[in-house]
Amino acid sequence: MAGEKVTISVIKADIGSIAGHHKVHPDTILAASRVLVEAKKRGVIKSFYITHVGDDLQLIMTHFKGVDSPEIHETAWKAFQEATKVAKDLGLYAAGQDLLSDAFSGNIRGMGPGVAEMEFVERPSEPVVVFMADKTEPGAFNMPLYRIFADPFNTAGLVIDPRMHDGFIFQVLDVYEGKIVELSMPEEMYDLLALIGTPSRYIIKRVFRKSDREIGAVVSSERLSLIAGRYVGKDDPVMIVRAQSGFPAVGEVLEPFSFPHLVAGWMRGSHHGPLMPVGLKDAKMTRFDGPPRVVALGFQIKNGELIGPADLFDDPAFDETRRTAQVITDYMRRHGPFMPHRLGPEEMEYTTLPDVLEKLKQRFKPVEMGYKPHVKAPEEPHD
Repeated sequence: MAGEKVTISVIKADIGSIAGHHKVHPDTILAASRVLVEAKKRGVIKSFYITHVGDDLQLIMTHFKGVDSPEIHETAWKAFQEATKVAKDLGLYAAGQDLLSDAFSGNIRGMGPGVAEMEFVERPSEPVVVFMADKTEPGAFNMPLYRIFADPFNTAGLVIDPRMHDGFIFQVLDVYEGKIVELSMPEEMYDLLALIGTPSRYIIKRVFRKSDREIGAVVSSERLSLIAGRYVGKDDPVMIVRAQSGFPAVGEVLEPFSFPHLVAGWMRGSHHGPLMPVGLKDAKMTRFDGPPRVVALGFQIKNGELIGPADLFDDPAFDETRRTAQVITDYMRRHGPFMPHRLGPEEMEYTTLPDVLEKLKQRFKPVEMGYKPHVKAPEEPHD
């Protein structure tokens, strides 16, 4: 219906994997598909596409029920539950890992799965790109989003497209305090960078076009360890970005991922590694449970229907990026248990450091009287 708002919901969860944190079993995808087929028959959803990236089952749905719809979230929850039953029957590793509750309570947020949703009136042509990452955290999208919507060296449209020239508004979430701030680009660029350069805490949640506050991007922001109070896997974020006709072109949306920047996650959620863009066929985690990977699927949305997808990173144009990521992987792995490969203790999801310190507590002795650590005095400045 003309003028009616459509919603795209991307909801993901780790419900179990073959041989460690590697790959979703096809039978679990089939179980989830049955739930969504029934939901489509009943008119709850308009269309859907199910896939996986690494050990995360990905549900991509369109509907007309708006963001945070209890019906949509319950449908996703049922799909994950059915998939988990199959995973347990098959003895898959970490079956139901992301399902932190036994009963649905009206909204899937805070229950483990990651959620990215946006609602808008369809343009005559409505291209969207769905990004799905594994073995990393929501802040992994901070640098790419900044480059997509605020960096003219990446996005020529910021300079030459009158519909984008006024810039964009970035909504940044402090995941520790549970607070949000909005910053306007380009005039508050340095303030934005001061925050999002700490991606473990400050996450770009949404981006809006400044001229009319039309939504351009949204990221899942669930931090599972903060929700559960224990290590339950890295958060493996998803992101939706609208493209073309007043938003960055698809090529501008993809370009930031040609640089495999370092992100937190990888093995046991406790290491830095390069974010490698891959096609769906390569979305499996094998080398040190990684390296962290991201898939980009391009869709058109027409009358609420998903058309596609196009597997956008399944392209030799990203071969050199993947080769660079392998070189970075070799370099980082050679650090072994040392930082910067291993995360700092305050960021680690999974650490024995408190136990080690407790065990050694009585063996730490005061420094001898008169001992001073050798510190070289600063030199006098020269004229």
